[in-house]
Amino acid sequence: MKTFILALAMGVAGVAAQAEGVYGTWQTETSDKGAYLHVRVGPCGEKVCGVIDKVIGGDESITGKTIIWDMADAGGGAFNGGKIWAPDQDKTYKSKMALEGNALIVSGCVLGGAICRSQNWSRVN
Repeated sequence: MKTFILALAMGVAGVAAQAEGVYGTWQTETSDKGAYLHVRVGPCGEKVCGVIDKVIGGDESITGKTIIWDMADAGGGAFNGGKIWAPDQDKTYKSKMALEGNALIVSGCVLGGAICRSQNWSRVN
């Protein structure tokens, strides 16, 4: 029984450690108008969320707005089940993310994930 509890605790700690790899500040791709965002990604309960930390070359009134929420750690650097707000369209989409080295691939999807628009975000810190 002690072995099972230890294995379970180590598994939970491993999932938490994977989620921590995505924590930090990420820079979005630059828009057609030359604007980009810094998004601070971190925990919100058992899920992962992202808040706009800084706006460069665009509408600064969106600073502090939640842009990603309810992302669940799916393991292996993948996150799903969340939502993302697209400021350029003022629309919310189902979302998924994948951590690949110092890049975060962030996707907003429609039609049950059949069509996705993705961006490669780069780590700021």
